[in-house]
Amino acid sequence: MDSEFDRDTAVTLREPGVYDAELSAGWTIIQAVNGGYLLALLGRALGEALPHPHPFTISAHYLTPSVPGPAVVRTETVRTGRTLSTGQASLFQYAEDGTEVERIRVLASYGDLDALPDDVRTTAKPPAIPPREHCLGPSDGPAPIPGSSAITERLDIKLDPTTLGWAVGAPSGKGEMRAWFGLADGREPDPLSLLLTVDALPPTSFELGLTGWTPTVELTTHIRCRPAPGPLRVSITTRNLAGGFLEEDAEVWDSADRLVAQSRQLARAPRG
Repeated sequence: MDSEFDRDTAVTLREPGVYDAELSAGWTIIQAVNGGYLLALLGRALGEALPHPHPFTISAHYLTPSVPGPAVVRTETVRTGRTLSTGQASLFQYAEDGTEVERIRVLASYGDLDALPDDVRTTAKPPAIPPREHCLGPSDGPAPIPGSSAITERLDIKLDPTTLGWAVGAPSGKGEMRAWFGLADGREPDPLSLLLTVDALPPTSFELGLTGWTPTVELTTHIRCRPAPGPLRVSITTRNLAGGFLEEDAEVWDSADRLVAQSRQLARAPRG
């Protein structure tokens, strides 16, 4: 594993169904560990525990904020079939008093993306994003992205300028975020890294005029096919912020213009 992403999502088998992990501080936003990184780590554990290799659909409920440090992942095989296997996993950390605290609980179905038929019938279209050289990253601005942290050093994100009003104090009022996406060390995308990709852009709430931490409550991701090498394009939209919560619908497209992942999450809106 040469990639930092692979090293930091590694799990070590302790006993059947139980894996030890170390949550890296390199994937934090403010002080909390990013939800997409955590989903990828749990996705790796389930990929080792289940007979099928790739996540098809995975739903995570984020119960308490995770922090850098040791963690334990416990997995359970729910059902195994010919084309799909279903399992669940929970990630635990220890509180200061030594009690075990559950951070995330996941239910997922795994299959073999390479065995899927090539037939595609869709009305979906790749997002309209300017060429990468005309988009902007954290280093292009006069100040760091609000709320950004260590994770930004591990991502290669170039944001569509039309979704960057918040960065200059003029949010558009539209819940939209679009960007080119990759990992900073050049690691090519695969089904596991897509679980990070869907939750790695700045939150759409920034363009709604709200800055600050937007913690994920629940995140469901569908992996549709193995991504081609090259940069990804990510589009995230929010249509409804109400009662202090918002949804984010994400689409991820690969360099071959294929829709490779979709997700929806429910998150708490920033209080700012």
